Amino acid sequence: MIPKIGISEINLKKSISLLSIILSDEMTLYIKTRKFHWNVAGESFMELHKLFESQYTELEIIIDEVAERINKLGGKTIGTMNEFTLLSRIVEHPNKYPVKKEMLSELLSDHEMIISELRKDIDVCAEECHDVGSADLLTGFLQQHESIAWILRRYLS
Repeated sequence: MIPKIGISEINLKKSISLLSIILSDEMTLYIKTRKFHWNVAGESFMELHKLFESQYTELEIIIDEVAERINKLGGKTIGTMNEFTLLSRIVEHPNKYPVKKEMLSELLSDHEMIISELRKDIDVCAEECHDVGSADLLTGFLQQHESIAWILRRYLS
């Protein structure tokens, strides 16, 4: 059933497609952050292990909220690694296990990319799709990614 919430069916579909890409980005970053959590070693191991855990826990909440937003707009939420891989704008590096400074740098780069993309995505939701609910939700996610990026940047300073 198509929701009658003041957004045209075409714009609902555009928002759902965009949210599916965002969901894929968040899932890919979540998996990458977990991989680094599992594989960090050396000096400051426990500190970074806990840092990565707090970050992937925050991403879990974002993921769930994006998935629920897709459903609220009348869409079906994707849920396979293949679907996420096809849509994600984040680059993975299979069989590579970077040292902790490279982990921090890679995560920072990914969060900054998401921040940049979210800025564009917010405009699309608000201006093209007339979906201020999604735009507002994405604004909150942008702020969360800015905070995570700031923390990662401080480790690399």
